Amino acid sequence: MEHSMEERLKDLERRREEARSAGSAHAIERQHDKGKLTARERLEYLLDEDSFVELDMLARHQAHGMGLEDSRPYTDGVITGFGTIDGRKVCVFSQDFTVFGGALGETFAAKIHKVMDLSESLGVPIIGLNDGAGARIQEGVSALHSYGGIFVRNARASGVVPQVSVILGPCAGGAVYSPALTDFVFMVKDSSHMFITGPDVVKTVTGEDVTLEQLGGALTHATRSGVAQFVYPDEKSCLDEVRYLLSFLPSNNLEEPPRTLATDPADRPCGELRTLLPDSSNQPYDMKRVVRAVVDDGDYMEVNANWAMSITCGFAKIDGRPVGIVGNQPAHLAGVLDIDSSEKAARFVRTCDAFNVPIIALVDVPGFMPGTDQEYGGIIRHGAKLLYAFCEATVPRIQLITRKAYGGAYVVMNSKSIGADLAFAWPTAELAVMGSQGAVEIVYRRELADADDPPSRREELIDEYAERYANPYLAAERGFIDDVIDPADTRRLLASSLEMLSTKREDLPKRKHGNMPL
Repeated sequence: MEHSMEERLKDLERRREEARSAGSAHAIERQHDKGKLTARERLEYLLDEDSFVELDMLARHQAHGMGLEDSRPYTDGVITGFGTIDGRKVCVFSQDFTVFGGALGETFAAKIHKVMDLSESLGVPIIGLNDGAGARIQEGVSALHSYGGIFVRNARASGVVPQVSVILGPCAGGAVYSPALTDFVFMVKDSSHMFITGPDVVKTVTGEDVTLEQLGGALTHATRSGVAQFVYPDEKSCLDEVRYLLSFLPSNNLEEPPRTLATDPADRPCGELRTLLPDSSNQPYDMKRVVRAVVDDGDYMEVNANWAMSITCGFAKIDGRPVGIVGNQPAHLAGVLDIDSSEKAARFVRTCDAFNVPIIALVDVPGFMPGTDQEYGGIIRHGAKLLYAFCEATVPRIQLITRKAYGGAYVVMNSKSIGADLAFAWPTAELAVMGSQGAVEIVYRRELADADDPPSRREELIDEYAERYANPYLAAERGFIDDVIDPADTRRLLASSLEMLSTKREDLPKRKHGNMPL
């Protein structure tokens, strides 16, 4: 029986409309009742208006058994395609909880495989909006096998194109490993959950009573596990920040980050930095105030803001040029490096290096965290991750020492000795093997024991040591730092240094890959 083109087009539109309305009205209503957008609404909000081009809209599963023959909705529970964000191309997939609860099957996974392959071949970011119940039980091992295809593509694209995972509902079991392999994980308070095993299994196996939120909620992963780099109160603010993040990153590792026209003068003085540091070197201050003073318009997108808070990492711009900031945070644990802060900073440094983002290290570090918990937990190995990350990085690297720079922690924090291109210090900088008090206790131990008035003599020696050694000038004499600068000139100097370093080139020995201390 022959059909006219008009009839065929009507049939096509019917099928496309069926695909667009996949998921029952009741399921969509439940999604909205939870304060959640549907899979399509999320894409419409995330991408530039009318830019989304859908792929595999008419895909359907081919599985048999366990009742699947009677339910073969178009899209198979995931929407894939490409579009633009601020005019720049991206590939996307959005899991649809209203279809099979967003559970992954063979066709579902094949759609994701295809769009991930497209992302890599085009050299554009891939963004995954996750809202699914894990593997589709009815498809058995086929579903599990399909996960492997996603994981290997995550690994292959790592450091090639930015990969962003947005958790907007449940993400459990094997499904969590794809987000874990990506560069950034976004979550939403109260509605996002990630865990390997749910509360019921935990109760059965360990006897622990734990709620869904306690086990795998957004705040848990933002403050305790460090799995989530960003957490926001609702889906729209979360998707807004995904767009903002991409403004700091290139589309792929062969491009430079997008520079914008700055309205904040590059030579703007930062007079407030002259009075920021307390008179006593043992008093805290907020390193993020230094960051906001020197970057364009004070805009700073902090990564893992609520985890490992003795170090701050994040993206900003200086004279319109994206930079990665790594700064010790004296306001938290005196800015000490511990297991978590070393790992947090190492991951961030490697991300910046992979995507050609220059790195600025703001140093005020008294050392590594002492204690049996840290030693038994592998502070040596974890601290070496940060050391390795800086040593390996080939992007422009600048060190600025604001106050304490003691011992091995000073070396690890992007010193000239491990390859920093430029190193500067404020006059308040203290570069030494250790603090004055500790040094005096060791070096002058016998003299103090024989002194007529040990406390008084100790204070004299501490003042003498601090005056003679705990300053930046000995390091400047030896060329370990390039200059001692007026804090007010910090922004101007960083802007001109980044401009000068923009043509940096570095060739590394050919190798399969390094063997970092994981």
